[in-house]
Formats: sequence, C-alpha cells, structure tokens
Amino acid sequence: MVYRIHFTVQDLARTRVADAPMPLHELELAARALQSRGRPARLDAWRHRARAQLSAQARVALTLMPAVGCSPDFLSPARAGGVEDLLEQVRSTPREHVRTNLLETARRRPSLPAWTRRLADDASLFAELCTGLGDLHTCLLAPHWDRFTAHLEADRPLRLQQLLTGGVEQLLTQANPQWMRWKAPVLEVRMPSGADRDVHLDGEGLLLVPSMFCTRAIVTDGPPVSVSYPACPDHHPGDLTVPASIPGRSRSSGASTLLGRTRTTVLTTVAEHPGCSTKELAARAGIAPASASEHATVLREAGLIRSLRHRNSMLHSLTPLGLAFLNTPEEG
Repeated sequence: MVYRIHFTVQDLARTRVADAPMPLHELELAARALQSRGRPARLDAWRHRARAQLSAQARVALTLMPAVGCSPDFLSPARAGGVEDLLEQVRSTPREHVRTNLLETARRRPSLPAWTRRLADDASLFAELCTGLGDLHTCLLAPHWDRFTAHLEADRPLRLQQLLTGGVEQLLTQANPQWMRWKAPVLEVRMPSGADRDVHLDGEGLLLVPSMFCTRAIVTDGPPVSVSYPACPDHHPGDLTVPASIPGRSRSSGASTLLGRTRTTVLTTVAEHPGCSTKELAARAGIAPASASEHATVLREAGLIRSLRHRNSMLHSLTPLGLAFLNTPEEG
C-alpha cells in the first residue's frame, strides 16, 4: 500500500531539501529505530546501550513512537532549532490540537495506549510526556549530535548536484528509490504499515528531510508535508557506542603534514565551495585534476574532508575537524 503525494506546478517549484537538522523529527526516527528489529546491524550496540539508560518517562514517550505505524505529529515537528526551544513548543501545543491529533492518530492506529485519551485534559500527564521526550533526546541523540549534524550536512551537496543535473524529478527519483517512486505528477511512497492514502500538497511543495535513522520513507503531515529519506545511505557516521568528539592534541602531529601550501589551498577551496567536484576543485585551486584528486585523498584520509560519489564525480565537503584545522591560529 502507498501514500500518493500529488504535485502541481507550484508544488514542484516549492519542493526543497531541509537546510538544517530537525532534532525532534530525527528523535522520532531514532525512537522507531530503537524498537525495530529490522534496522542495520551497526545500530545494535547503540540500541543495547540506549535501552539500558531509558528513564520511566522516556519509556512513556516511546510508546507513542512505534517501530511501524503513525505517531502524533505534535510530538515531532519538522522544524529546525534548539532542542529546548522545540520542546517548549511541544509543551505549549494548544490542547484542542492535541485532542484532534490524537483522535486522528487513533483512527489510523487502533492500538494507541488508553491513557492517551486523558492526555489533552490532564496537565500533569502531558508534562510527564514532555519530560520523557526530553529524556529520550538526551539518551538517543544528544551524545552523538555533532556527528549526526556533520553527516546530514554531507548529504546536501549530493542532493544539490541531483537538482542541478536532473531537476526536481531526479531529486525525487534518487532520494530513496527503494521506497519512493516518481510517476509524474504523483510521488508514490510505499508504507510498511499498509496505509493507503492520497495527499495533496495544495501549492505548499514538499520538504525532503535527510535522516540518520530513516531506512525507509517516513511521511509527516504538514504544512508543509515532509518525507524523510536516508542521508548518504552508502556512508554512516561510525561507532555510535561512544559520544562524538573532535580529535585533540594527540592528532596534531598528523595534521601538521597538511601545512604545505598547495594542500592548504585545496582544503581552503573545499571550505569555500562545499560540494565541489574534483574537476571544479582543480580549476579553482589552479592545479591539475590528478593533483587535486591526490590531495583530496590525503585530506579525506586525515579526516579533514569527506567525499561522496555522484555518477562519475566525487563531491568534496569539509568536516568539523577540517574546519577546526583551518580556524586554528598559526601559533596553535
């Protein structure tokens, strides 16, 4: 069964990729991944560690975000911003909206816990749910957020290249081909829950949201309607059993080999032109393509840039370590 998302000309013109991470939206996807047995094995250690740290309130919030099936939209707004500000927005959700949203969710998910019927009218119960939502973020996402952000940002040059070379059609076709199919003017999204529905964008366009935890397509009602897709599916941010950190002084000896003039120029060029191809990098740095490729390889192996393949090109972007390296004072 599928969601059929109908586009008008205005919708195609307003379709875009999210330009910043959306913490609570990503939290819902992480909560689903935590409960799913079908997710990548690389998440197993993260699941084991997270489950052991869940508070009682976090487990309450978790029941509203199943591995498969719909969850109340007010819990996971598709918005960028600071986590505390977004949690405050959830706390201040009008109670009538909570009531309406829960009724709609219950129609599509009959197994919704019975206590949710009191949620709109019981202030203490609602406060406990919001506390659990914050606890979930602290447990599932907060220790790894810098790594997640860097990984999500690495997806943008790839989508920009798709948009430039093939327009919105290529963007919709390649974002998640296993679960999404473009049959103009309709985007079909396969739903493992068996839901079958027609969605009209009404001129608002579609928001594509790259996600660390999404291995299928997740549709969220708008406005605007959003569809999550796996960011950089051929790459992952590494070990999630320990928090991300920026390598410190112990790595400085390796970084010192990058102080040559040409390689520094290459690194600076990537910083100024994120998502540039090797050919573009060579032209902007004033070196031969073979030399640009060699320098990019060294920088990538040192962890200063990341490279993603798009068709026959490699697209290069700076990593947080690369930015820290460029911002380090000379005497440092």
